[in-house]
Amino acid sequence: MQMSPSAETLPAREHLPVGAAGRPVLDVVIPVFDEEKDLEPCVLRLHEHLSRTFPYDFRITVADNASTDSTPEVARSLAARLPGVRSVRLEQKGRGRALRTVWSASEAPVLAYMDVDLSTDLNALLPLVAPLISGHSDLAIGSRLARSSRVVRGPKREFISRAYNLILRGSLAARFSDAQCGFKAIRREVAERLLPMVEDTGWFFDTEMLVLAERAGLRIHEVPVDWVDDPESTVHIVRTATDDLRGVWRVGRALATGSLPLDRLARPFGDDPRDRELSGVPGGLARQLVGFCVVGALSTLFYLALYSLFRLGVGPQLANAGALLVSAVANTAANRRLTFGVRGRERAARHQAQGLVVFGIGLALTSGSLAALGAATGDPAHSTELAVLIVANLAATVVRFLLFRLWVFPERSLTRTTS
Repeated sequence: MQMSPSAETLPAREHLPVGAAGRPVLDVVIPVFDEEKDLEPCVLRLHEHLSRTFPYDFRITVADNASTDSTPEVARSLAARLPGVRSVRLEQKGRGRALRTVWSASEAPVLAYMDVDLSTDLNALLPLVAPLISGHSDLAIGSRLARSSRVVRGPKREFISRAYNLILRGSLAARFSDAQCGFKAIRREVAERLLPMVEDTGWFFDTEMLVLAERAGLRIHEVPVDWVDDPESTVHIVRTATDDLRGVWRVGRALATGSLPLDRLARPFGDDPRDRELSGVPGGLARQLVGFCVVGALSTLFYLALYSLFRLGVGPQLANAGALLVSAVANTAANRRLTFGVRGRERAARHQAQGLVVFGIGLALTSGSLAALGAATGDPAHSTELAVLIVANLAATVVRFLLFRLWVFPERSLTRTTS
């Protein structure tokens, strides 16, 4: 029986319905402040590119946040001349505030934004939004730090960008490669849940949004981009960097205290009805129990085969210890990836170390059972040893699952794949 998704969580991703007359599939926001010189050529170029390459209806929204020059007049003129272009005026500054305001009011199922200087090659726009339309991903970002990206910028900006992303990786365990590239997109139903959690109204808005999305287990698609630095950029690097570091501290503290309701962003496993029957996939109890049982059954067979092999040359205690050690490493690695959805090398060594502690508890249970059997019967048959070990391993399995779920891979610290 198919279960309806909870009102408190996101539904499974599905291919977006497209082709509804008069309704844009994509809304591209251009946040601007005092950009009277660059705004018109930017919008004309973007409009021409979308008209030529994007197969569905689109909209371009100029989000003017408190400009003091003739930017509002230029925006209104473009909206009057070009179909699918509109202008929105905000009386307060802040790129994040502009994006939140426009995205929250838009009816388009895919929301995007890009900087007015168009430093990013527009050929990356369709690859950016396609995974969101198809239902593959929740957010998409352009990355200047991907191996295949081609970037032209000065050493100062290159150093600042890479240093900032290293800070994010070290302090917030971020796994996306480029937080600051002004070229991002998000599905509307995700934005409706995610944006109210994002506090920043300035340049840190992007980073905060991505960190929260990643911690909630949403899928972030990265697109390598070709990017040419604008030498006339008006961004104040020192002030922006200071504000970003304050934001890192604030978000890190919120994540550490568990004050963010990230469970509201959870998704079922996919669009297959069989997946929707498992509440909380991939991190929920039902899905984890299924994965743990499968891994446990295979691990038990592996362990028994190793024990029988080792028993040919050594006594039962050494055979048991050796078989448990080897199978425990394999078991921890398999549960890490398949049961609890943790991938990549980050904290892998720590997880294995914790897994060895769990192994020690299992060793105590099984070794104690063998010792008790030996004391009771003297020289038990091999089949009797195996039977006792199976019972002891069942008890150890229950303990192992509880320790894995509550200690090794606690729910709120999991990080899942971003593709």
